[in-house]
Amino acid sequence: MHLAKWAHDLAESLLAESLPKRWAHSQRVYSQALMLAPALGEDAELLAAAAITHDVGYAQAAVDTGQHMIDGARYLRDVVGADPRLCSVVAFHTSSPWEASELALSEALAEFGPAEPDLVDAITYCDLTSSPVGALVDPADRLAEVLDRYGPDHVVFRAVSAARPELLARVARVRQRSFATERSKLS
Repeated sequence: MHLAKWAHDLAESLLAESLPKRWAHSQRVYSQALMLAPALGEDAELLAAAAITHDVGYAQAAVDTGQHMIDGARYLRDVVGADPRLCSVVAFHTSSPWEASELALSEALAEFGPAEPDLVDAITYCDLTSSPVGALVDPADRLAEVLDRYGPDHVVFRAVSAARPELLARVARVRQRSFATERSKLS
């Protein structure tokens, strides 16, 4: 768990004091990632590292484009020299492609591609089951909260509205894989 420990320390240094709610959310996303470990095999630690760092793009030191997924991935790549796969998972998490399209940042997002579908599904599941303050939440409720928080004139509202069916499909795929993993253990 060396990578996850390193990522945890980095995210804590960037978020805990200046963005405590974001830090609480990131800790829950990390906890959710740890619960998915049996279904991820050798990628479990990578997901844990991505989960705890997925929102570092909100930290003042990381802000560049204004799209936190890309900003976080760039910070991880350019400032701390993180593993390219970690940067990719952070870059593509949740509604990033839709938001990047809205902001004319698809080319910037492509710096981190191609996305790994199973890991993007997993990070999205972890993100959408974690409230903004670190509580467990139903993914549909989480998406409704995001839409309410941003309102129809905001880029995040438009991106999440467009992405919603795919985001919920990602959650369903992760739940299905986790169920299959648990079922195979019992057999």
